[in-house]
Amino acid sequence: MNRPGLPATDPASTRFVELPGGAFRMGSPERPDEQPLRVVRLDPFAVAIAPVTNAEYAAFLEASGHEAPRFWEDPRFNHRDCPVVGVSWFDAIDYCEWLGDLLGRRCRLPTEAEREYAARGGVEGVRFPWGNEPWEHGAFALGAAGMDRPQPVGSAPPNGFGLYHMAENVHEWCSDWYAPGYDGDELDNPRGPAEGQRRASRGGSWRHRVKVTRIAARSSLSPERRYNDYGFRVYADIEG
Repeated sequence: MNRPGLPATDPASTRFVELPGGAFRMGSPERPDEQPLRVVRLDPFAVAIAPVTNAEYAAFLEASGHEAPRFWEDPRFNHRDCPVVGVSWFDAIDYCEWLGDLLGRRCRLPTEAEREYAARGGVEGVRFPWGNEPWEHGAFALGAAGMDRPQPVGSAPPNGFGLYHMAENVHEWCSDWYAPGYDGDELDNPRGPAEGQRRASRGGSWRHRVKVTRIAARSSLSPERRYNDYGFRVYADIEG
């Protein structure tokens, strides 16, 4: 059963939050690849309130005939209300394009800058979406015993923008190529380097909660890889 206000089985019902963009401070002094700290500016954009679920992805598979995710038959990873995992960067792009055709708008993966802005939830100067200390309650307590799979969407509180799982549950693919730092990046709507070998990702996962749950923390992976802690979230342009 769908939780009230959370994503429905039908991808056409994907709920987006429109964010105003503007200037914000991106990066962190905690790791070299999160530097230099700088102020960047973003145009307005829309973001889905939660990662794409298995139920939503199943509708895409049925409509498109796309190859199923790597862990589709594994009961640890195929609960209908959990984020879909085992999808490559290319799979995520295909879903976004399919959903865009369905909705009549341009859907896509986020830039790293958009992802960090969205994760901050309108709050500056904090390490996590909820504050400066690791989350220590419920299924997503950092280091929780027995955490061996993603958790259903909505099983942790949303951030200040009403977005779920911006720091935990699954890593989320970004559109950017990964580079070990921000030197040379544009300050207006930065999109990362023009080429690379690994695609950037953001957010913690059920496997690596402590290491990458910080808002500014970065990860990366070869775009063809399909891991059981990698999913994605749909972003969209705002016309006008």
